[in-house]
Amino acid sequence: MIKALAHVCFTVRDLDAAIAFYCDKLGLKKAFDFVNDKGERFGVYLHLGGRNFIELFTGQVAEPAKGQSFRHICIEVDDVAATVADLRAKGVELTDPKLGSDQSWQAWLSDPDGNRIELHGYTPASWQTPHLRPVSQ
Repeated sequence: MIKALAHVCFTVRDLDAAIAFYCDKLGLKKAFDFVNDKGERFGVYLHLGGRNFIELFTGQVAEPAKGQSFRHICIEVDDVAATVADLRAKGVELTDPKLGSDQSWQAWLSDPDGNRIELHGYTPASWQTPHLRPVSQ
C-alpha cells in the first residue's frame, strides 16, 4: 500500500551550491551525506519536513529523458507571501504570490540547476482541502 511521497531526487552540478541554496536559503536541514569509499561526499539527503526529503547527487546534469514529464516540485509553506519576502531578503528570485486556479496560493522559483519549485499555501477554499491530513514534523 502506498503511504506517501518519500523523496524527490535531483542531479546537481555543484553539490555545495545546491546545499547552500536548499539549506541556507530555503531552510531545509541536512539529514545525512552519501560518502564513497574514498571518503568523498557525492550526495546528500535534506529533510523537508514530516517524512519528506530531497535527495541531491553530484553529477552531469543532463536533459530530461525522452518522454519524461517532470515539471516541478511543490513545497507547502505556512504563509506564501511571508516566505516570498523572507527568501527575497536572502537574494532568491521568485515570482509574486498569486492565487492559483485550485484556490491555493503559489509562487515560483528555481534552484541553481534550473529545477522549478512551486511554493504552495492551502486556503479553506483550496480544492485539496477536503483531502488534507495534519502534517507531522
